[in-house]
Amino acid sequence: MTLMADCKAGKIPEIVKLVAESEGVSPEFVRGQVASGRVVIPRNKNRSFDPIGIGQGLSTKVNANLGTSRDKADIEFELAKLKAALEAKTDAVMDLSTGGDLSAIRKVILDACPVPLGTVPIYETAIRMVENQLPMVNMNSESIFSTIEDQARMGVDFITVHCGVTRNLVRMLLEGDRLMEVVSRGGSFLIEWVHYNQAENPLYEHYDRLLELAREYELTLSLGDGLRPGTIIDATDKPQIQELVTLGELVERARKADVQSMVEGPGHIPVNQIETNVRLEKSLCKDAPFYVLGPIVTDIAPGYDHITSAIGGALAGSFGADFLCYVTRAEHLCLPDRESVWEGVMAARIAAHAADLAKGFNKAWEWDRQMSKARKKLDWEKMLSLAIDPELARKTRATIPPEKEEVCTMCGEFCALKKIGEIKA
Repeated sequence: MTLMADCKAGKIPEIVKLVAESEGVSPEFVRGQVASGRVVIPRNKNRSFDPIGIGQGLSTKVNANLGTSRDKADIEFELAKLKAALEAKTDAVMDLSTGGDLSAIRKVILDACPVPLGTVPIYETAIRMVENQLPMVNMNSESIFSTIEDQARMGVDFITVHCGVTRNLVRMLLEGDRLMEVVSRGGSFLIEWVHYNQAENPLYEHYDRLLELAREYELTLSLGDGLRPGTIIDATDKPQIQELVTLGELVERARKADVQSMVEGPGHIPVNQIETNVRLEKSLCKDAPFYVLGPIVTDIAPGYDHITSAIGGALAGSFGADFLCYVTRAEHLCLPDRESVWEGVMAARIAAHAADLAKGFNKAWEWDRQMSKARKKLDWEKMLSLAIDPELARKTRATIPPEKEEVCTMCGEFCALKKIGEIKA
């Protein structure tokens, strides 16, 4: 039986108890949320680590993307990025490698990763075709599902599968007037395949086979947004919403099969459309956990997209998004390095915490309350220890001259808190 099947049967598995304890909620609450599909706990049956829950009623989680490219396939470089992401306290990691020995790279990352690990299997299938000097469009369902099973057997916890890129949707896209037709790499592989072969997307046509694999390995499906907008100009357009409708149907089929699933979302969305997008996903996909990339709220800030995405992530989370995929300053420019990964996780964690405050989570509010009490007392050591990035806070604070260490150099002797304290003394 799968975790969802156990929860539907009224059982409370140990993994559910662990999530409930970390979240400060009752095991029965988590059981009910998993049973209904509103919460997922991604952990392959072949892996063991402290689990996390993603979804309604739980704290907002953060994912960090790693992975090689064909231009830079250095596993030590990737391990350094993984270490940075883990030290920055990411909740999950995705290996999006497209260069080097993909299976060997994944094995090394899995062995070093004590959090849920996700992949996009279509990458490996397509790249193996290219490496064998075969056209990508010669992929078939057997090669696609063989890759998925290999990765599931290896221990991958969740996979992005672009099942909603249907033949009808590809026709709609190619006949439409989008400014930037597609930016999803996995989505583009399948769009090319569908168009060339004039056949249905194998992940959609053989979705029941995918569900069987997911049941066998306790694999969580992350239903990918192959038609997510890559510019705010295309946000909330017909192809994006039509794909979301299809994903909602696939969520229901997964629940009937006792398979955990979540839904991926945009992308590039202007601030005034974020609430609409979240509410659409929650409505069309029956409250399935919503996994958003950013969203990036403006296209004019390359080099600062950790900020544009944190703005969007905080808003999306406050409206009900459950899982924020970080974006680094390297987005749209180059492969991120260790520093970009650390900074990206921190930005996404700040966004997630801001969302948790909006959602009214007690643990989030207590953290801010303790920081505010320390500030009122001018208890610098306590403030530094409570900072989301204590190392950066200490480094910044160290610039204060010793004789000014009771206050900050912004206000100095005119510190409002110090003056009020003197008045009330």
